[in-house]
Amino acid sequence: MNKIVNDFSITVGTKNGSGSSTANNTLLRSIFKMGIPISGKNLFPSNIQGLPTWYTIRVNKDGFIARRDHNDIVVALNPDSFARDLASVLPGGAFYYSDDIKQPITRTDVAIYPMPIRTIVRNDPNVPADFRDLVGNMVYVGVLAETIGIDLEKILVALSFHFKGKQKPIDMNFNAVKAGAEWAKANLEKKDPFRLEAMDKTDGLIMTDGNTAAAIGSIFGGVQFAGWYPITPASSLAEALIDYLPILRKREDEKNTYAIIQAEDELAALGMAVGAGWSGLRSMTSTSGPGLSLMTEFAGLAYYAEIPVVIWDVQRIGPSTGLPTRTSQGDLTFVYFIGHGDSHSIILLPGDVSECFDFGWQSFDLAERIQTPIFVLSDLDMGMNQWMSKPFEYPEKPMDRGKVLWEKDIEEIKGNWGRYLDKDGDGIPYRTIPGNKHPLSSYFTRGTGHDEHAKYTEESDKFLKNMDRLKRKNETAKQYVPAPISYPIEDATVGILAYGSTEAAVLEARYELDKDHGIKADFLRVRALPFTKEVDAFLAKYDQVFVVEMNRDGQMNQILKTEYPQYAVNFKSVAYGDGMPASAKWVREGILEKYEKATSNQRTAISKKTASKKAVGIAKKVAAKKVTKKVVAG
Repeated sequence: MNKIVNDFSITVGTKNGSGSSTANNTLLRSIFKMGIPISGKNLFPSNIQGLPTWYTIRVNKDGFIARRDHNDIVVALNPDSFARDLASVLPGGAFYYSDDIKQPITRTDVAIYPMPIRTIVRNDPNVPADFRDLVGNMVYVGVLAETIGIDLEKILVALSFHFKGKQKPIDMNFNAVKAGAEWAKANLEKKDPFRLEAMDKTDGLIMTDGNTAAAIGSIFGGVQFAGWYPITPASSLAEALIDYLPILRKREDEKNTYAIIQAEDELAALGMAVGAGWSGLRSMTSTSGPGLSLMTEFAGLAYYAEIPVVIWDVQRIGPSTGLPTRTSQGDLTFVYFIGHGDSHSIILLPGDVSECFDFGWQSFDLAERIQTPIFVLSDLDMGMNQWMSKPFEYPEKPMDRGKVLWEKDIEEIKGNWGRYLDKDGDGIPYRTIPGNKHPLSSYFTRGTGHDEHAKYTEESDKFLKNMDRLKRKNETAKQYVPAPISYPIEDATVGILAYGSTEAAVLEARYELDKDHGIKADFLRVRALPFTKEVDAFLAKYDQVFVVEMNRDGQMNQILKTEYPQYAVNFKSVAYGDGMPASAKWVREGILEKYEKATSNQRTAISKKTASKKAVGIAKKVAAKKVTKKVVAG
């Protein structure tokens, strides 16, 4: 049997609320500590407990860590999903299951490994009866450790990290791991090809989730106020702020330099954040699609009144309640045009957890520089799942507070300023902050029609002038938003444009398209709207640009056609919105389908053109013969 080393997936099927997350994260971190590139995806239902849940670990020596559409190794611990889990294993794969599940196993094309989990835990006198189900999850960790080669010392390190050095739970769980490994060594014969071997490809990397990264980045960016209301999958972002702010942001006199308020609903949460932003604080909120719908009115107010605030949208699949615990990129067009009337939002699109950190602090600089709401669109897969990342770097440049006038500034210009007056031609006015003691610093903040000096008006020309200036701010923003990331390839003939957490799947699909189909694709990952000059240049290069995204309707494709109508015929939408994280398979197959269709159409067009030329040629020859006959006859 040929070994398959460091290139397979492991899926654990359990029940929601069974306490398996500790075991699953221990597996993930142990393999990561062995130096093997890895990712973990948690597929959980939206109820409290009882329904099936799956956790999938992808290991790949070459660093391809997007979700796979098939299962190599399955661990079945849930009777309700047992038949489904068994059927999901690829031929030649491995199926581990708790032997107290008495259901038929008829497959002969996979390796079958029963595990006496309950018996092993019951025989350990150090495990209290009410902890047996929880600790029992560690037995399958031990069995896998023995059969596929996970270093037990790395498991101990992972448990110490999880339990924060508390020796009693560490010992209790590690003993269960060792018991599972010892039983497997004595009782199981290896019948599958999968094996782990230590590498060094995770050296210097960390592992975390996007919501935690976003929270820490926001703290490093100077967040002073956060208003929020719980909603999956954004709640853990605010909860991470609550965890880390007391550690990182206390003064020497032990007083806090921040405030976090859980509001009564999302509308109130953003309303508080807008008020804090108006008062000069670095202010934010976090939510998901349904919450964002409620925030729309205040988002429009902040846009028109030009108040800096940061809004994190950790996307889930809709519409309506939709699938609250599934991932999506379905809020893009909604956010880009959010609010009634004419408005264009500035949007940041992080592609990994490192960028969640970076955009955590950069978003505040942008909000204050442009004086507008900044939306950061993450998603459930990036926000709640564990990802490898380079360590976060403390921002080197000072905070950008934008065009703020302090007392001495107003004194120097002798009060010659207007709150909505564009003095520099960039669309961005100057502002003062409440507390400024200069008598000429005050103005009336308005969400209604106003002139350059914040005076109420319904005069059409003044309203239009103000709206044109607001639009000009978006042009100015292009020099401040993050530029796209380019992944060029030599001799590329087509382009791929994507954004957000689809990056891992696109990179793997691109490799397969080149290796197996000879299609060489240049790849550009967009990181912000409005589009920058790099996007302009990329789109001008190719007559086929495949736009990859996780939604049904191809929302980025729609925006591209609006912004670049001259290239509209070149855009090929590769959109898929089933709530699952992007996989290389659907990206590859989606591109192939559109590529082959376009190529076929091109061949047909050439064929028709050739046939048309031949028909014209034949007609000319026939006409010439007729003329010749007439001349001869004459």
